[in-house]
Amino acid sequence: MSALSHLRVLDLSRVLAGPWATQQLADLGAEVIKIEKPEGGDDTRGWGPPFLKDRDGQATRESAYFICANRGKKSVAIDMAMPAGQAQIRALAKTCDVVVENFKVGGLKKYGLDYDTLAAIKPDLIYCSITGFGQAGPRADQAGYDFMIQGLGGLMSITGAPDGEPQKVGVAVTDLFTGMYATVAILAALSHRDRTGIGQHIDLALFDCQLAMLANVASNYLVGDVQPPRYGNAHANIVPYQAFETRDGHVIVAVGNDTQFARFAELCGHAEWALDERFTTNKSRVVNRVALIPLIAAVLKTRPRSEWITHMEAAGIPGGPINTIPEALAESQAQVRQMVTDIPHPAGSVRMVANPIRFSRTPILYHAAPPTLGQHTNEVLTK
Repeated sequence: MSALSHLRVLDLSRVLAGPWATQQLADLGAEVIKIEKPEGGDDTRGWGPPFLKDRDGQATRESAYFICANRGKKSVAIDMAMPAGQAQIRALAKTCDVVVENFKVGGLKKYGLDYDTLAAIKPDLIYCSITGFGQAGPRADQAGYDFMIQGLGGLMSITGAPDGEPQKVGVAVTDLFTGMYATVAILAALSHRDRTGIGQHIDLALFDCQLAMLANVASNYLVGDVQPPRYGNAHANIVPYQAFETRDGHVIVAVGNDTQFARFAELCGHAEWALDERFTTNKSRVVNRVALIPLIAAVLKTRPRSEWITHMEAAGIPGGPINTIPEALAESQAQVRQMVTDIPHPAGSVRMVANPIRFSRTPILYHAAPPTLGQHTNEVLTK
């Protein structure tokens, strides 16, 4: 039995934040019914190449982007713009525990699929709305996209080299974090419903989640009243905690405390660094990073990357290589943890990154691949 096998979820969301949340719920065992427009379906189905190839090596209509966020779901093709389609979705909502949607504020009201309408027919419904800016505020009517939110929400101002241009993160982290916040919120609301019998509306905004995930960097500003700069691969509050160039590539050094720094200094052949009052404590190293970092950089350039990694591991100093995606997925640790899984698909099979959650009693079972468009329409609507 899966942890959430007793739950049914109606997924009206598209692209990434909403689908990321509902895929998490599907992984945990919930039945997730994904409503898609009959023509084209979720926009991300066409966000390629690459596209999944069938048994004959021919590209299908399933993009890698769509595949990453939609496993375990049932695809039902319904035209939401038509009264008959709206009635079908309302009927499904009445049988579900959760609804997840990411339309613009008020966008579903004209279809009779907004929270107030659905809650009137199912008072214990958990209804999660994901928008760019939330249900209220001067930007509430604006669409929100991960890239623009990374910029507006301050993340790009602290990402990238100090002397370079602001950078977005390589994956859509605002969408992904919002999806995870949505999952947490839904599970909390379900727990409250189980105790009280009362449903509720969850209002989640990408912008809010972006601000929340600034974590220590936002706290640095709120406490210290100083504009956080871009540190590149360095850390605002820990030194040395960054990438360094070696003789044949880069290595990460992630010294987390003063004891580790003393061992690292000895490994570098400069035990005296740990006795220098400028570098003895992390506080002093942060203040004097401009003096310390060039000293470390000069030493690390003298040996190859593999040699430094071997010595650091032996000394218990956190660090390692900067892998490519293929190298990361091929790591022996990833293999042992089975972080790549192969799931049967109508086209043959599809490889996906596995869910990282490990349960001792309710293991995650990958019962279904990301669906083809409308694959489950008859099955769901004729029940």
